[in-house]
Amino acid sequence: MVDQALLKEIKDKIDAGAAAADPKDTLKVYELFKQVAEENEDLKEELEDMDITIQMNITDKDAKFWLKAHDGTMEFGEGDVENPSFTFSATNEIAAGMLFGEVDATSAYMAGDITVEGNLQDAMAFQEIIELALEALEDLFEDL
Repeated sequence: MVDQALLKEIKDKIDAGAAAADPKDTLKVYELFKQVAEENEDLKEELEDMDITIQMNITDKDAKFWLKAHDGTMEFGEGDVENPSFTFSATNEIAAGMLFGEVDATSAYMAGDITVEGNLQDAMAFQEIIELALEALEDLFEDL
């Protein structure tokens, strides 16, 4: 079951916009994505065939987060992760914008707002996870 208090908190943060985001919001968004993935069949199905490890570096806040998507599950944490499939680096506003659905990762990459080191195919798969999770969240936000 999706934590309704967390759902409301993230909706309020998304409504406030990426410019107002705190880097620690990343962990809350990941937790919400994880909860949604346990209930949403489309997202669960996407995660089942996935085995990627993401390192996210927030360049202007000296913050680092990681996320692993494998065997239909998501794990995440703060700091560095060993052997990431890819590492992406961006400012806090751009990274939050991606997680909030304000920033298209491909456009940001092409504009040089995001740097990606490692497997670009996995980076594109991560963007798909974000998009599916945000779609599922939209439905949940309507019920608040």
